[in-house]
Amino acid sequence: MNKQSGFTLIELVIVIIILGILAATAVPKFVDLQGDARAAAMKGVKGALEGAATLTYSRAAIDGVEKLDDGTVVNGIETAFGYPTDSSAALSTAAGLASTDWTISGTAPAVIVAEGTTLTAADDTGCNVTYLEATSSARPTITVWDGGC
Repeated sequence: MNKQSGFTLIELVIVIIILGILAATAVPKFVDLQGDARAAAMKGVKGALEGAATLTYSRAAIDGVEKLDDGTVVNGIETAFGYPTDSSAALSTAAGLASTDWTISGTAPAVIVAEGTTLTAADDTGCNVTYLEATSSARPTITVWDGGC
């Protein structure tokens, strides 16, 4: 007598059901990674802007022009009170934001979004970073709005 070995139909059905349950619980965790990546990119832009603002102010202080609000150019960056202005040219140069990757629009505040992203309002329903120019008594205000990522 030869013994046949293998799985029964019921065993195969049970394995398929278990795999289906595992897939149903794991897929939603991986699907939302794109939104998390966008939010992380926005936080990275904020970090780049804060670092650029600090470095530009440091250079302006060395040059003795950190208190001027006349658009003084420091290392090729237009400044207001020693920090980069909210113009797209100043921000892209200071933070190294390539126009192929990021869109900078508006002033007071400037809004930065990923290239190809629809620009939404600068509030918690959007996925953008805002840069509000420095004043005589305050650093620039940089805010990440990642509610819509």
